[in-house]
Amino acid sequence: MTTADTFTEPNDDELFEHHSFVADKGQAPLRIDKYLMNRIENATRNKIQAAAKDGSIFVNDIPVKQNYKVKPFDKIRVLLEHPPYEYLLTPENIPLNIVYEDDQLLVVNKPAGMVVHPGHGNYSGTLINALIYHFENLPNNSSERPGLVHRIDKDTSGLLVIAKTEKAMTHLSKQFFDKTSEREYIALVWGNIDEDKGKVEGHIGRHPKNRLQNTVFEGDDKDKGKPAVTHYKVMERLGYVTLVSCKLETGRTHQIRVHMKHIGHTLFNDERYGGERILKGTTFTKYKQFVENCFKILPRQALHAKTLGFIHPTTGKAMSFDSPIPEDMYECIEKWRNYVKHQD
Repeated sequence: MTTADTFTEPNDDELFEHHSFVADKGQAPLRIDKYLMNRIENATRNKIQAAAKDGSIFVNDIPVKQNYKVKPFDKIRVLLEHPPYEYLLTPENIPLNIVYEDDQLLVVNKPAGMVVHPGHGNYSGTLINALIYHFENLPNNSSERPGLVHRIDKDTSGLLVIAKTEKAMTHLSKQFFDKTSEREYIALVWGNIDEDKGKVEGHIGRHPKNRLQNTVFEGDDKDKGKPAVTHYKVMERLGYVTLVSCKLETGRTHQIRVHMKHIGHTLFNDERYGGERILKGTTFTKYKQFVENCFKILPRQALHAKTLGFIHPTTGKAMSFDSPIPEDMYECIEKWRNYVKHQD
C-alpha cells in the first residue's frame, strides 16, 4: 500500500491519492471492492462501495464501479478530495513513558495498543500525535514522519528511539539501515521449539492473497521479498508454548511474527497470523478454557521490544536500554508456568 508522500493546497478539482496498487500478472478476475478489502487495512466493504459510487476509485486513470473485475497489471488508485489524514498531524496531550532524553534524542517505552504513526483507520492517539505535542520542530524522516527512526507494531510493546535533531535522524537512521543497532524482543510462541537456538533467514514480502499479512518467499520467488534475518534463543520451555528471545539483523514489517510462523511457531494470540487459535495442546475442555483465559489476560500478540542499543549521534558512546516485560505478558507467562508445574 502506498500513499502520497506530500500534498499541496488543493485546487477545486484536485484529488489526492490515498492508495495505489498494481495488480499482479497472475491476478484472477476479481471484483474491485473485494480486491481492495484485502489490501486496505480497516476498510469496510460499505466504505469501498461508497467510494466507487462517488467516482473515487480509478483503474488505469478511469473511474470504475464496485463490480469492475480487476485484471493483471491494472493500475488501481483511490483518489479523494482531501489529503490523506496521516499527513494532517494534530498534536495530542498523550502521556509518554520516556526512558531517556537529551538534546539529541529520546527513548520511549511504547505501550501495547498504541499505533506508532497515523495511517488508514488510525488518525489520532498515535505516538507521533503525542510526540509533536511534547516536542517542537522534530525532524522528519524520509516518509515525512516527525522524529521516527524506526517503528514497532500497534500491539507490540517496548522501546523506540526518537530523533530530536536532523543530525540525530541521519545518524540513527543510518545505524538501522546498516544493521548496527541492537534490538532484542521477547516472544511467547506456540509449540516446543526443537533447537535451543537458531537463525531464520527468509525474504519477506506482502502475502499474495492477503495483503494485510507478510510472508516468506523462497527459491525462485525470493525476489518478491526483501532479505530478512532473525536470531532466536529459547529462554523457557512451557509445555505447549515456548518463551524465546529474538534478535533482529534486519527490520522488515512483522519480521518476527512472519519468521516464527514460517518455522511453525506462530506468536501466541497473534490474530493476524492465526495465533489466536489453539495451535498446540490437548482436546480437553479444561485446557481450552485455560488457553482462552490466557487470551483474555493478553489480548494481543505476545511480543515485547525489550532491549535497544545504538551509538549516540554526537558523543559516539554506545547506549543500551532495557525495559521490563509488561504486566499483561508477564501474567500470561506466569499462567503457563503454573500450568506446566501442575502437569508434572
